[in-house]
Amino acid sequence: MPAIAHTSPKTIIRRTRLEKKVGLSRSSIYAKLKPNPKRPSDYDPTFPKPIPIGAKAVGWIEEEVDAWLDAQAAKSRGAR
Repeated sequence: MPAIAHTSPKTIIRRTRLEKKVGLSRSSIYAKLKPNPKRPSDYDPTFPKPIPIGAKAVGWIEEEVDAWLDAQAAKSRGAR
């Protein structure tokens, strides 16, 4: 019998909670997700991607958001 991998459940957060967690506005969040030739510095390919959770709804995996925040803090402090 194959071993069953146990993974912890993922927590999905909606945009309003994401805004509070990362300290960015709605427009800034979406600017990080899509390259814009007029504002290339806004795009961040490392920013967590949303996942569909309904016909017209998306959410973000909280653990990915936390990892991104940790990476940003490390980057700002010169850590690698």
